[in-house]
Amino acid sequence: MRTKYLKQCFAGRRWLAGVAVLAFGWSLVVASPAQSAPAEPAISRIQAAGRHLVDASGRTVLLHGVNNVDKDAPYLEPGDGFTVTEKDAALLAGHGFNTVRLGVNFAGLMPTRGVLDTAYLDRIVRTVDTLAAQGIYTLLDHHQDGLSKIWGGNGFPEWSLRSRPGALEPNPGFPLYYLMPSMNRGWDEVWDNSNGVLNYLGDALAALAAKVKGRAGVLGIELMNEPWPGSPFLSCFPNGCPRFDAKYQAAMQKLTDAVRARNADIPVFWEPNVTWNETMPTNLGKNPPITSPDIVFAPHDYCIPSQLAIYLGLPEELRGVCPVQQDKTWGNIDAFTRRTGIPTLVTEFGDGDATVLRNTLARADERFIGWQYWHYASSFGPNGPKPDPFLGAIGRDLVRTYPRATAGTPDRMFFDPANGDFAYRYVPRASSAPTEIYVSDLHYPNGYQVRVEGGTVTSPPGARVVTVAGNGTGTVTVYINRPGSAGATVPTDPPRA
Repeated sequence: MRTKYLKQCFAGRRWLAGVAVLAFGWSLVVASPAQSAPAEPAISRIQAAGRHLVDASGRTVLLHGVNNVDKDAPYLEPGDGFTVTEKDAALLAGHGFNTVRLGVNFAGLMPTRGVLDTAYLDRIVRTVDTLAAQGIYTLLDHHQDGLSKIWGGNGFPEWSLRSRPGALEPNPGFPLYYLMPSMNRGWDEVWDNSNGVLNYLGDALAALAAKVKGRAGVLGIELMNEPWPGSPFLSCFPNGCPRFDAKYQAAMQKLTDAVRARNADIPVFWEPNVTWNETMPTNLGKNPPITSPDIVFAPHDYCIPSQLAIYLGLPEELRGVCPVQQDKTWGNIDAFTRRTGIPTLVTEFGDGDATVLRNTLARADERFIGWQYWHYASSFGPNGPKPDPFLGAIGRDLVRTYPRATAGTPDRMFFDPANGDFAYRYVPRASSAPTEIYVSDLHYPNGYQVRVEGGTVTSPPGARVVTVAGNGTGTVTVYINRPGSAGATVPTDPPRA
């Protein structure tokens, strides 16, 4: 196996047989340990609708998934031990993941000024189709770290930028290279569209959008990973930078327009500038409002003190302030949601500290927000299969029982990764498809039992995906737990944001 996996995950890490009882409007199904095979994967186009994502049946979709970001050429090379394969897609789907954030490199899309690499576009489409065959949606993420290989990073092709490090300018590497004057001048070129760099990026992303047009398995295009403000970065502290964010939003709109010119219906994902990771709020949608349809907010949730302990060797005790930082980050998400009314998908999170990771998952559940974990590389490389990475402690947090599609309006949800207790309440609405709840394949060694109030289970006992139909217009509550467990209760406080 190449060193690519370690290089990208660490050096490139950011700021990681049953009885049915039906009576009195509720149903109970007890499942045996032997689980039936999941239904055939089905992919339908997803769009933004208010604060949620919805499928073609009008069901509210919740996404749980991983990142797969290939930062080094040749990108998405078959059999490289990094790029996801058919076996990887089956492994991910078996654990209930329904999305992958797939890194796409500007330098790979347009290695020469104005010239697209059509073979790379073909490899992207092949990966999208591989994942879609298992019912997994792909978010195409225009990924950069450190702007360009000019500074030891990745993303923008060298021909697109004029700035270069000075002969005596030290390069401290990730993440401190963002403080280099020459890199900040490079970012200024991006936001000023010097040399037409945004025009070329728009052309590359538009070509990508055209290439995947009509593929329902494409969740959307994320315009830029972790954009840095450049020279104005200090103006973002301590309360955000409205002047830069207005300029940044104009750039995002410019790229959105380029993408939509070639694929009018594709959802487009906007990240806040990366000082967000230091708890600075975003001003996106303030001046002007976000009016384009199918825009999705794509923040990250990392604990910077924990990251400093991991990457710079600072004391582990710094992680003790992570709950405070994460509360601030999620408060900023709430503020953005109230201001704009558009959906959110946390497109990166993950940490060596399991408590930090659990903070993200709990806060996402409280708000019915989906996520994509950093990071997953192929388990089926040229040197043979590796152990399933989700069988460890972190996997038992990530692999969850959750409502992947709700025929109604979500209310509150609770899942306990320690024992698999799950409870979910929603208000049903008419739909051509039922509510679907993926049941974790890790948490119920002796099977599970299902109880529904206000609805009926329509799937067979032991199904990996439980389907539920509402009995009317009243609230539906679904409980799933191990046999003999007291089970969970739905939180009584209102949903966040």
